[in-house]
Amino acid sequence: MFEQGPVFRIDAASHVGLVRDLNEDSMISRDSLGLWTVADGMGGHAGGDFASQTIVAAIKAIPDDLQGAALMQAVRDAFHSAHHSIQQEAEARDGGTMGSTALSLILRQDHFVCLWVGDSRLYHCRDGAVRQLSSDHSLVNEWVEEGKLTREEAERHPHGNVITRAIGVGEVPEVAKIRGQYEPGDRFLLCSDGLSGYMDEADIFDVLANQPMEGIAERLVKGALDGGGRDNVTVIVVEVPW
Repeated sequence: MFEQGPVFRIDAASHVGLVRDLNEDSMISRDSLGLWTVADGMGGHAGGDFASQTIVAAIKAIPDDLQGAALMQAVRDAFHSAHHSIQQEAEARDGGTMGSTALSLILRQDHFVCLWVGDSRLYHCRDGAVRQLSSDHSLVNEWVEEGKLTREEAERHPHGNVITRAIGVGEVPEVAKIRGQYEPGDRFLLCSDGLSGYMDEADIFDVLANQPMEGIAERLVKGALDGGGRDNVTVIVVEVPW
């Protein structure tokens, strides 16, 4: 299905935030593969930085010449490999919990695939209309789907950072997938919940739809910091050329 696509425009930024001492987020751009990944180490757990960096290292190790189904499988394999490495490290340290979200976007020809575990998000912008493509693997999102909370209530809920899936936690990572087609001019935003948790969704949509690519990642990070910035924040914006 996939062949080598166009040269995409990329802007990315990461910030430790205004409260924490350590940035447990990690990211990687494999532009030649049309592959981008954001990972968010679990805050409050020892080794969150190790966990996210292990995911990025596994993505970095994917060969440069993979295509189509082989590339998608390689991303899945990277998630699984990182899962086992994180668990081994946790056991070697103290047997405690260590984990990270992981979200990868693949763009080839006119198709996209997103693979993810946890609550890092993928947004898509076309002709000024923005929507969230991924769904959070989180406790509050489960409550939204069950009708116990509205989406607005979930965004500010005190348990909003409790995730139900993570790389490094549990037996086998349950990887979600969404796929579709992209068009010239489309934009994709990959982000950790340090953005979605502290910048109003309407403001995220406005920046993604209306701001120029130059400096767009820093504008989004600033929005999260202006909203309180109590978490690490990482963003990658990918634009399909006309």
